[in-house]
Amino acid sequence: MHSYIRAVDAVNHRVGRIVMYGIFVLMGILLWSSISKTFLLPSLWTLEMAQFVMVAYYILGGPYSIQLGSNVRMDLFYSQWPVRKKAWVDLMTVLCLIFYLCVLLYGAVSSTAYSLGYWGSEPFSYLGGVIIGTEEVGRMERSSTAWRPYLWPIKSIMIVGMFLMLLQCISELFKDVLRLKDYPV
Repeated sequence: MHSYIRAVDAVNHRVGRIVMYGIFVLMGILLWSSISKTFLLPSLWTLEMAQFVMVAYYILGGPYSIQLGSNVRMDLFYSQWPVRKKAWVDLMTVLCLIFYLCVLLYGAVSSTAYSLGYWGSEPFSYLGGVIIGTEEVGRMERSSTAWRPYLWPIKSIMIVGMFLMLLQCISELFKDVLRLKDYPV
């Protein structure tokens, strides 16, 4: 358990520290949007690109936030509980979160397969363009805006972020189990 915790925490720490600077990318895009709308011809890509950057920032930064314990909690009673009671409550809530993330991950894989042109009902049978079975494949999904970017890149980032979040939640589950067994975390 300790090896898993160290490995996952190290990966999510590095990803979180890199993604943390995405806010500056977002600020640059929004600054360019303001300048181009005021002095030049408005850019079609700025609003949607800002949304994509914000999604990547939020999704990829989530595991780092959980690792730091900076996620939002209802702290009316929690702060005064003993360590073991906190560990039991955290263990139960992280199990619910793991279930929720599994459902989200399945939906993200399905949505990404659809955006790559897979119209079938089994998204895990569509492996990067290789069709297993007799399912239909169509065109890649694009946004309906004037800019019309492909949607698979941001949907792929969502899969990576949800997978990292799932790994971090399992790490937190292991930490709670170790706390309940009075092992150092």
